[in-house]
Amino acid sequence: MSRDEDRQFAPAAARNREPILRALRFILPASGLVLEVASGTGEHIVHFAKAMPMLTWQPSDPSPGARRSIAAWITSEGLGNVLPPLDLDAMSDSWPLDHAAALVCINMIHISPWVATEGLMEGAGRILDAGAPLYLYGPFRQAARSIEPSNAAFDTDLRHRDPRWGLRELAEVTACAAMHSLRLDRVVDMPANNLSVVFRKALPLS
Repeated sequence: MSRDEDRQFAPAAARNREPILRALRFILPASGLVLEVASGTGEHIVHFAKAMPMLTWQPSDPSPGARRSIAAWITSEGLGNVLPPLDLDAMSDSWPLDHAAALVCINMIHISPWVATEGLMEGAGRILDAGAPLYLYGPFRQAARSIEPSNAAFDTDLRHRDPRWGLRELAEVTACAAMHSLRLDRVVDMPANNLSVVFRKALPLS
């Protein structure tokens, strides 16, 4: 049984959950199952689930501690539209579900090896129907824009912690997505030099 003391807290989640929610309202479908990859503490998904009760939310994380926190948050908030968290690693060739109406991934791809981004795109291309969205949130590098000093410092810190980490070039992420029939739909500037990046599964060629 989950316990309140299992709940983890991330200060960034409290800061960015409302801007992300506003973006998601224009992106997510009216109904269906929304998979969140790398749910972390679980604070984001319970916030979104309370605000959008017409959707069924599926959290996931490869960390047992994170899954305990997610379960504790679900219990604490008394939510019936959030499913128990799945043990899902984006890098895995096999995911524990085969379909979702939308996929959300917040602040993962810069704090993981590039192979995790490749796995995320492969998995999204596999489980999303044509037209369904993949939503990414976080800091990115963009060729046409000088990197902000705060993001440059963050990138340096990430690479110092793990050479496989770091802010990703948006063009490279877009190219990786295209390999799995995911087309860039929109890019929206967000607070604190972050971006909302939306891909959609391409329609099959007629």
